[in-house]
Amino acid sequence: MLTYLLEHDKQKPLYLCLYAFIRKDIESGILKPNEKLPSKRNLAEHLHISVITVQNAYIARKGYYVVPLQQTVPLTSEHRETKEILPRRQENKIRFDFKSNSTIPDQFPFTIWAKLMREVLSERNPELLESGPSNGNEKLRISIATYLHDFRGMTVSADRIVIGAGAEYLYSLVVQLLGRDKVYAVENPGYQKIAKIYRNNGAVCLPVRTDDHGISAETLQSSDAEVVHITPAHHFPLGIVMPISRRNELLAWANEEEDRIIIEDDYDSEFRFQGKPVQPMINIDQNQKVIYVNTFSKTLFPSLRISYMVLPDRFMQIYNQKLGFYSSTVPSFDQLVLANFIAGGYYEQHINRMRNYYKRLRNQLIFSLRQSSLQDRIQIIEEDSGLHFLLKVDTTMKDEEIVKKAEIHGINLSCLSEYYFDRNSRENGTLLINYSGISIEQVDEAIETLSAIF
Repeated sequence: MLTYLLEHDKQKPLYLCLYAFIRKDIESGILKPNEKLPSKRNLAEHLHISVITVQNAYIARKGYYVVPLQQTVPLTSEHRETKEILPRRQENKIRFDFKSNSTIPDQFPFTIWAKLMREVLSERNPELLESGPSNGNEKLRISIATYLHDFRGMTVSADRIVIGAGAEYLYSLVVQLLGRDKVYAVENPGYQKIAKIYRNNGAVCLPVRTDDHGISAETLQSSDAEVVHITPAHHFPLGIVMPISRRNELLAWANEEEDRIIIEDDYDSEFRFQGKPVQPMINIDQNQKVIYVNTFSKTLFPSLRISYMVLPDRFMQIYNQKLGFYSSTVPSFDQLVLANFIAGGYYEQHINRMRNYYKRLRNQLIFSLRQSSLQDRIQIIEEDSGLHFLLKVDTTMKDEEIVKKAEIHGINLSCLSEYYFDRNSRENGTLLINYSGISIEQVDEAIETLSAIF
């Protein structure tokens, strides 16, 4: 309902004041073309004025609508200023996305997901109308615990699992759980949003260099860090799979002090294309030093916004005491649908299908690159795991120029240098190829377009 503060002015009738307010909203775009205006009676009652006043402000006709303005209508200075501030919606010219964590719609089982949604609604479960436990719906936690046992070799109780609306939310909970007075170490290079989240939650964040085996245990040992956040199954962005020797070194570091903790971010461990699955660090943790975090954003779709963490017993008790008053951040409906998706075996089927699909896609990308005009100027760096690899190109261009030229050619692209905290140590010419949002049919054209940049 339109709401205006109308003041009586002896020099201007009330209906003209109302007319001026409505005209201003039309010119500023608040009222859209062809939008139906309130009836005379409803607006009069809302503004506590007479129907005649509204009638005089309106143009008499059956119903009252906003008429589209012609381009020649002069805009007020206030409107011009607003137009400059508001972001303009531009046509998306990106044809090939090698940067975003996206999902190909053709590969998602929409029919099964829709069936499960209908089933959850038809059950009329009272849980649908409730906020649910702070740590998430029990049925979903049991499904996740079963999946972790069967496919990741993890024996965890559902009571130790916490469901949250995305991994970023869980990182915030970790800071509240462990304390803001600790120093949190992160991988350098690494996913810099993690450091931003820790810092925005009041914690001190320390970038620690990586070597060929992952985060440097030696550098970590000489630092003041008490918590370390790592991606051992598939480092982002270097793609390193951390060997067991380095994992043991990090556990030894954690065991030296009572308050030292390892956050194991296992975000795309499901996509390993060669060899046996890498055992999670939580499985070799004997002293409750590892907090395990994973998400469904990579394996299902990013907008689902469901992630989970597995807490050691002692931290689960602290969670219940300090953070148990929080309401669940994930709708009960979404949790129940996902629980049925996992329990029904559909998640396993989907992972297996997507693993095969991404393997074919990755192989096609690498083949196309080695057949391209760049074949003698590139080095492909990967370890048969995850949904990205590094592409080192022999070029004199700076990374900023590469990214800009890629955008002009319709490619969304990032470079390795963007993920270093110390920009002075960065190296130009290494591209990050995230292929989760590219279809196999696009590969040849995408690589041909990418090659044209150089």
